Amino acid sequence: MMKSRLLLLLGALSVTLPLSAVADKVVLAELCPQLVGEWQGSAANPTLDPMAITTSVMCSADHRNLYISVSRGSRFSNSETWWFRQQQEKVLLVYANGVTDDVSQSLTLYRHAGSYSFLGKGEINQRPALVQLQFDPLVASVNQPQGGWLWQQSAHYLDDDSEQYQVVRALSLYQPE
Repeated sequence: MMKSRLLLLLGALSVTLPLSAVADKVVLAELCPQLVGEWQGSAANPTLDPMAITTSVMCSADHRNLYISVSRGSRFSNSETWWFRQQQEKVLLVYANGVTDDVSQSLTLYRHAGSYSFLGKGEINQRPALVQLQFDPLVASVNQPQGGWLWQQSAHYLDDDSEQYQVVRALSLYQPE
């Protein structure tokens, strides 16, 4: 009886605990080689229709730097550059789009059930937020035999009462045929 209550409690906690409490902290070198390459797909956010994009991903030789370039037109007239750099246990992100000021913030990288999430505190759309950049593997299918990744950019805004992350933008990444 006590054992079943303990299992029930652990199950309830796993539903309510944040990702960082149930995931493994990992370093950039684990994710970097999985994302390297040329990708195509689409980008969408809650206010705009999906649009076709291309994405280039490179890793430094030591896998401590991950560079992601998203084609122009996905959000701004210029391309976007996401530079993730391992610094001890944290990952520094520098984001640039050539339109707005560059943004940098410190994140922590986690792995859970095959997905990878960068988590940190920052600002999105001039609002304080907990930021989550999550990469979920996409299983190969008849339409996409190579599989790929779904990259969700989410925010939990600190200036409202919501307890949920809101997807700000999502990008699909598929290997070109």
